[in-house]
Amino acid sequence: MLTYPNIDPVLLSLGPVSVHWYGAMYLVGFVVGWWLGRVRAGRANSGWRVEQVDDLLFYIALGVVFGGRLGYTLFYGFDDFLRDPLSLLRIWQGGMSFHGGLIGVLVAMWLFGRRHGKGFFQSTDFIAPLIPVGLGAGRIGNFINGELWGAPGSVPWAMQVSCERFVALCTDKLQLPPGTLVTPPLHPNQLYEALLEGLVMFIVLWLFSAQPRPARAVSGLFLVCYGVFRFSIEFVRMPDVQLGYIAFGWLTMGQLLTLPMLLAGGVLIWLAYRKRTLSD
Repeated sequence: MLTYPNIDPVLLSLGPVSVHWYGAMYLVGFVVGWWLGRVRAGRANSGWRVEQVDDLLFYIALGVVFGGRLGYTLFYGFDDFLRDPLSLLRIWQGGMSFHGGLIGVLVAMWLFGRRHGKGFFQSTDFIAPLIPVGLGAGRIGNFINGELWGAPGSVPWAMQVSCERFVALCTDKLQLPPGTLVTPPLHPNQLYEALLEGLVMFIVLWLFSAQPRPARAVSGLFLVCYGVFRFSIEFVRMPDVQLGYIAFGWLTMGQLLTLPMLLAGGVLIWLAYRKRTLSD
């Protein structure tokens, strides 16, 4: 059993300006993704110029930030938004939805393609191996913020969390009695997601895309990998307190939103290799 470290969510303070770890991790994800994109563009017969990656990053950043925040508000925090509309702007406090960010990025890729003459799946296939870097960095930001904890567990790496610091976790989610000092050991769900949706998915997609693949194949594999990892991890993640379980006493909003991704990913892979087989 481990104890959650007392990490200050503020990385750096410069007078009235504070730089939060959560935002810094997103910046890390964007910068590393940009560098990897330039590496991919530099490959022979990539069909991309390294200069296009700079513009691509701008579109992705807009899609992630606006889509992620709007998605969280619609899927998980609409009641909070109605009470306090300005909460939509407080990104440093956490609250980004992957599914909303994905929709935002898809819209951004459509706009990017119209400007640069790229097909939609040409763009999504190119960026798919880069996205896990941002996902992994974002989940580490969640860990530093002390949010998105898993359910109580008995694994050796489960962590006890201070109830004095994370009051809502103890009172709302875990419903612990007043005066409780620490939580029972919890699954570090954020680190599970950083490992699977970040590192493992990056390795799989980077190696898969290193060889020429039919259009839609890389995008489809991304959706399938993320869907499988996210759906599985949700079984040890506590649902959002304002939503609880959606159905069956175990189905979470994250799992519900992931099901269409699994279906779409499977269809894209089937179309990619069916089209290639028919053309052969």
